[in-house]
Amino acid sequence: MHSQLSLPSDRSMTALRLEQPGLGLALRRVAIPQPAAHELLLRVSVCGVCRTDLHLVDGELPLHRLPLIPGHEVVGHVVQAGRETSGFAVGERVGVAWLGGSCGHCAYCGDAHENLCDNASFTGYDRDGGYAEYMVADARYVFRLPERYDDEQAAPLLCAGLIGYRAYAMAGPGKRLGLYGFGAAAHIIAQLARHQGREVYAFTRPGDVRSQNFARELGAVWAGGSDEMAPDDLDAAIIFAANGALLPKALGDVAKGGSVVCAGIHMSDIPAFPYALLWGERSVRSVANLTRADGEAFFRIAAELPLRTRTTAFALRDAQKALDALRAGDFDGAAVLRCRD
Repeated sequence: MHSQLSLPSDRSMTALRLEQPGLGLALRRVAIPQPAAHELLLRVSVCGVCRTDLHLVDGELPLHRLPLIPGHEVVGHVVQAGRETSGFAVGERVGVAWLGGSCGHCAYCGDAHENLCDNASFTGYDRDGGYAEYMVADARYVFRLPERYDDEQAAPLLCAGLIGYRAYAMAGPGKRLGLYGFGAAAHIIAQLARHQGREVYAFTRPGDVRSQNFARELGAVWAGGSDEMAPDDLDAAIIFAANGALLPKALGDVAKGGSVVCAGIHMSDIPAFPYALLWGERSVRSVANLTRADGEAFFRIAAELPLRTRTTAFALRDAQKALDALRAGDFDGAAVLRCRD
């Protein structure tokens, strides 16, 4: 290491680990990891709680390793820097997102699609993530964060913001944008869309008046249940919810030539639907992960545009409570874990 700060004398930390899917998270004392040549050791300040974490804990995604420390919306400070890193100072604040590494030489990486790399690694999935007091991250895949956001405000930007931004870019131009599932990602992208002069239509769980009011508060021109028809034909729709039945619904809401983007890493099975819903040059696309270029572009926007992230904070040891609250839809915006006492 070419630089470091002091660590606990026993070099141990508190972490929440997934040891068996479907059985929740286990609170453990584990060794603080040692950074490799290209890695940074970070003292985690906060970590956002993402629905992908919930899919992992619930066993809805195939697990790549066990035990596993989840978490991929990490805000932390550099404690040690590996000998082959450069440009990072001890104590500097950085963010860690879902994409934790890629091979750098395959056809996808060479074509600026590192998000599709067959040998990519993902934070909190292939690599231990931020549900811990410390973690290591490949220095080549961390982000510097806009100073206008404190740690808790910044955490949701690292996945809800980044994946939402990639989905928003894929949706293409148009005046009327539908957002299906008004959670962490939608509440950020709604603000970006409104800033760019677009009309936002928010679709929530039927009867979720609280989230519908939240959407209107953030500038949505209409908010209603996902069982309701949009009052106007939409130019594009983004599905953030993991409910596959929303795809034919969204296709029915968009005008001819419109697009529907599926933004989640996991979605329940899509039911059969008549070709007439797709006809008229409507398109369906999925979002797979993110690239570092997405992050750089989004954080330039976030530095200029005062995005409001609504967060509900939990202590690190209460990560399972945060996941349960996310599953139940008990809060608007995003949950974050405070990983330091």
